[in-house]
Amino acid sequence: MNRHGQLMAKIADAENLRRAFWKAAKGKRGKADCLAFRERLDENLAALGAELLAGDVPVGQYHYFKVHDPKQRLICAATFRERVLHHALMNVCEPALERAAVFDSYACRKGKGGLLAVERAQGYARAHRWFLKMDIRKYFDSIHQATLRELLGRKFKDPVLLGVFDRILASYHTTPGRGLPIGNLTSQHFANFYLAPLDRFLKETLRRRAYVRYMDDFVVWGESGRELRAVCEWVRTFLAAELKLELKANTAINRTAFGMDFLGYRLFPGTVRLARRSKVRFTRKFQRYEAAHLRGEWSELVLQQRMQALLAFVMPADSGAFRRHVLQRFRVAAKRLEPCESGRQLEQQRDQLPDGEPQQQQPDEQEQQPRVPFCPALSSTSTPVGVEADPAAILSCHHRHRAGKYRAPPAGCQ
Repeated sequence: MNRHGQLMAKIADAENLRRAFWKAAKGKRGKADCLAFRERLDENLAALGAELLAGDVPVGQYHYFKVHDPKQRLICAATFRERVLHHALMNVCEPALERAAVFDSYACRKGKGGLLAVERAQGYARAHRWFLKMDIRKYFDSIHQATLRELLGRKFKDPVLLGVFDRILASYHTTPGRGLPIGNLTSQHFANFYLAPLDRFLKETLRRRAYVRYMDDFVVWGESGRELRAVCEWVRTFLAAELKLELKANTAINRTAFGMDFLGYRLFPGTVRLARRSKVRFTRKFQRYEAAHLRGEWSELVLQQRMQALLAFVMPADSGAFRRHVLQRFRVAAKRLEPCESGRQLEQQRDQLPDGEPQQQQPDEQEQQPRVPFCPALSSTSTPVGVEADPAAILSCHHRHRAGKYRAPPAGCQ
């Protein structure tokens, strides 16, 4: 695997730092810390660039607060200066992390996103009878920092850059050696990159073609529950052995015709509906936004902007009757936003998306990294993927493939 080097000069470059500033300032140009940084912009960027080249940049000055949407999370808000640092790092390092991703990974990637993940998942639901939905227990809090450092060390060879990554990782932990701060731009990319080995294991070693992952929510489709129960055990073994992670207990195996909750939607082969929890969140936010407007806290323009963002989530689902019920029940001032205007606004926004985004790998194209040889026992000409195989034997077979030492499949793969 080729490692990327000599990146720190590009990260500390004045133009890259200026671009990072404008990204960090998006939506925050009226905040005091942004205004203070901008007043002495050239001086502040020059100081940040010098600290980056020396590998001695201060990090970890977080403001902590909790959100309950939908469950309680501890958010770590970095200072504005650190936000500029994180954007500067990802401007240069994101393409290298992108090359580690498979096509069906949809979080934190340009040209991807939750709606495309839902669309792809529904396509697989139409083609397969069973699904296996998995989630990782307390994912951001459970990420093993030493393992993440090792994975980053396989991608980058610049010691100064790796030292800055180490500083960012050491600035936060939930238990010793574990955790990423929710709220950092680098945390999002690191967390998505951390599961790239799992993607490769499922796609290449187990040969699961029908697979979608959005951060730590991932789904595998198949033709029988027995087949998918075996896949679940292999994944559980791989996560524990390689990434020091644990699956949640609520792993779901069921028929696709019965529907599956995924990213706030309820997916069926023929339609997409809102999940029950999403309906509750929509109704509560709708009431809260309307109340803020009636109290005079929000202008009509602010109300429309908030409502448009709220409606953008429910519009892709078959939710017309539900939206009309909410409108009629609460008789809101934002009623004129329904049913068509928000849809037209969203279509216009999609038409105006910027051109020139990096081209994504297409489903039928070859993977972006050299493919790892498959275990012969798991080839497409064999019976359904190794229902009787032992997870430990499959993992051992996977390691021999990665090391290039494969000779014959172990007994568990036969």
